[in-house]
Amino acid sequence: MAAVRKDVRIVVAGDKGTGKSSLIVTTMTEEFPTNVPPVLPPSRLPDDLFPDRVPITIIDTSSSAENRNKLAEELRRADAVVLTYACDQSATLDQLSAFWLPELRRLEVKVPVVVAGCKLDLRDEHQQVSLEQVMSPIMQQFREIETCIECSTNKLIQIPEVFYYAQKAVLHPTAPLFDQETQTLRPRCIRALKRIFILCDRDRDGALSDAELNEFQVRCFSAPLQPSEIGGVKRVVQEKIPEGVNELGLTLSGFLYLHALFIEKGRLETTWTVLRKFGYDNDLRLSNDLLPPTFKKAPDQSVELANDAIDFLRAAFSSYANDIDGSIRFADLEMELFSTAPESPWSEGPYEDAVPTSALGGINLDGFLSGWSLMTLLDPAKSVEYLKYLMYDLDTTSAINVTRKRRMDRKKQQTERNVFQCYVFGPRKAGKSALLNAFLGRPFVDSEASKTDDRYAANVVVNEKTGTKKTLILREIPETSVKTILQDKESLAACDVAVFLFNSSDESSWKKLTELLVDVAAHGEDTGYEVPSLIVAAKDDLVHYPNAIYDSTRVSQDMGILAPVPISIKLGDYNNIFGKIVDAAEHPHLSIPETEAGRSRKQYHRLINRSLVFVSVGAAVAVVGLAAYRVYAARKSSSG
Repeated sequence: MAAVRKDVRIVVAGDKGTGKSSLIVTTMTEEFPTNVPPVLPPSRLPDDLFPDRVPITIIDTSSSAENRNKLAEELRRADAVVLTYACDQSATLDQLSAFWLPELRRLEVKVPVVVAGCKLDLRDEHQQVSLEQVMSPIMQQFREIETCIECSTNKLIQIPEVFYYAQKAVLHPTAPLFDQETQTLRPRCIRALKRIFILCDRDRDGALSDAELNEFQVRCFSAPLQPSEIGGVKRVVQEKIPEGVNELGLTLSGFLYLHALFIEKGRLETTWTVLRKFGYDNDLRLSNDLLPPTFKKAPDQSVELANDAIDFLRAAFSSYANDIDGSIRFADLEMELFSTAPESPWSEGPYEDAVPTSALGGINLDGFLSGWSLMTLLDPAKSVEYLKYLMYDLDTTSAINVTRKRRMDRKKQQTERNVFQCYVFGPRKAGKSALLNAFLGRPFVDSEASKTDDRYAANVVVNEKTGTKKTLILREIPETSVKTILQDKESLAACDVAVFLFNSSDESSWKKLTELLVDVAAHGEDTGYEVPSLIVAAKDDLVHYPNAIYDSTRVSQDMGILAPVPISIKLGDYNNIFGKIVDAAEHPHLSIPETEAGRSRKQYHRLINRSLVFVSVGAAVAVVGLAAYRVYAARKSSSG
């Protein structure tokens, strides 16, 4: 169950003389005050004043210019705001839309607003207008207004109701659930209620039977429904939407209709009670207490999906895959597979457009699992959260594995990882984006737009000899980002393998690449996060610049890494580059570039270690010699 609020802080603001302080005092004492100070200290209402029994703290404010900073500070700390105007002073009503409501937006105060028309008893009897007529234009412009109410402290008319509605707007807000303009449930609310419906539909027959309805009622409200009550609920639904009830029970459309009806009748607390019993917060996301705590890992550890989670996702995918090519259209991902989540997790970067698509524009199983692997690598908490939305019912900690440290992999000269992240370095127009597109099976495009942000591509790579599958994630690093990245000591910790790609027809591209290679290799040596690396000579279909092969081969030999891999994306000649990237990642102790400074440092450490060995051996000889001398001396003394 989602956490319940422990208190509500309501700030009262408005023009001078509109009755702010009198409203607060009358609520506290249930009497009209004859003498009220300009600004009251914080006031606390009794816990049992309203049904929710959540304490309310009311903050009075001054509208004077010299107190504007204090006012702004209080408004930013508010859970709800009550804006007052005087019913007998039309200018104070105009100030709501001229100053107060725009001021809340300027301060980025995004909380419910209750508008209270005070001094109702002083309004001119000859100028009577309905509250709806007065407030409708303002509410159309400022959707943050939750409720409008008129009151009189002198006549004790609707005084506690002002703060009841303010508290209710915090505890049971309308905006996340219901669109007042269209008079319909909001999409995220529908998705949450659909998930709850499916969880309660234990036999998965698409309807809630009487027994399932009773289980739901007891879970949410701790009281069963009588058979007559269940029958009454069904009749109400069936009269309005016949498809809301069938021979098996209450259908999803009927379940949604009931909640829309509750909200329309002002019973938002009913729907919110249901949502919170199933762990939803005010943003209609699962609250943190239903999700695992932050994943603790070293910088060179990564997070992968466990087999249980992969099996669950395979089954979920197969439920929606079409029979033609075994894929799911991206539109169906949003509308079907992720229909019980707040939205598709892959609708924006870095996940958008990061996996391969089928010939019909859908996503296949490998692409689907690759997308999950990418999300698990970059944001494991989000990955587990979305598994819960898809109704993964095992312990969420069993859904992921934290890998062994890469430094340990290097020592053991092997890795157990199933997902590898490859950083793709290279100068502009070397072909980095083309490499990622080729990895995703996209057609070659001759012109390459410059990238300013990192881009990811995830796909499955099959070993040609063994048939084993690994997930490879390519991260394109723009040339302009390298310097910034290398300022972070741990920037290479998450990298399993690095590719250094250059345009083999352009000597300047090669020179820039060698600088990148040396900078990255030096950073790895300095931080201890050395990375297996490959040089890729792209655009092999073009005429090489003179000495291209010689230069790249010499540098790779000097730095102790594999020979450059020539490829031509344009001709479709990839030279098994993706298999070679995975192979390099699977051997974390090999093909690690070594700079001159790094080599000298290693030689120096070897020399020091060798000297220490000589010293320790010499010391051992001296100790043995001393012991032998002492034995000899003792024998000589005893014989004498």
